Amino acid sequence: MKRIIAVLNQKGGVGKTTTAVNLAAYLAKAGHSVLVVDSDPQANATSGLGFDKSSLNLTLYDVLFSKAPKHKVIQKHKIDGLELLPANRHLAGAEVELVDHPRREFLLKELLSDLNYDFIIIDSPPSLGLLTVNSLAAATDVIIPVQAEYYALEGLGQLLSVYQQVRQAINPDLNLLGVITTLYDSRNSLSEQVRLELAKHFGDKLFTTVVPRSVRLAEAPSFGKTIDEHDPLSKGAEAYKSLANELQERLL
Repeated sequence: MKRIIAVLNQKGGVGKTTTAVNLAAYLAKAGHSVLVVDSDPQANATSGLGFDKSSLNLTLYDVLFSKAPKHKVIQKHKIDGLELLPANRHLAGAEVELVDHPRREFLLKELLSDLNYDFIIIDSPPSLGLLTVNSLAAATDVIIPVQAEYYALEGLGQLLSVYQQVRQAINPDLNLLGVITTLYDSRNSLSEQVRLELAKHFGDKLFTTVVPRSVRLAEAPSFGKTIDEHDPLSKGAEAYKSLANELQERLL
């Protein structure tokens, strides 16, 4: 069964794009066909996978609003089995254009419905607008990255409320696949306190894997590389490989 996973958090800087890109890379390396959908106007997943977002002629925006053929927009990555539906700054106009569209919540779902991949990973915007609602309407599953920092739980209630509203009104089968602790600093007792708080709130929905705060992870996107390409022996690489394994186990 095709799984469409929205990686979601309305707070920026929590490792959302890092999680989307590297999880996709390790799922592809495990032999799956994987598409990353960059639905964030900042287009960090696009540049993080090594594509120049300023030179792309066609992006997700053109597929959504100009009916550009998907096969002309989707880009193949160097990692076998990994592909990208890219974005650029033009996607920023989508929130306005979606407002008056008769099926404004379902455009992304309709776009993805006939694509044949084992996994489609949606890098959602750091907001709770219509692009994010489109991600949730299209998804079978949601992963929420939460940083191991003081304000981590602030805003999480609002995010979960939107998730529940979408389940009730739009996508009743939407599954919270898991919460992943990111930016974890083992030298800092606060990181462990936050992880324990997440465990108390989410129970077995919290992934056992924790993603460490890592210079190698942080610098990989500046080279347009996944962590496996940049430093496959780093702790960040080990963490995302572990997360991909844990995710596959949950879906078996």
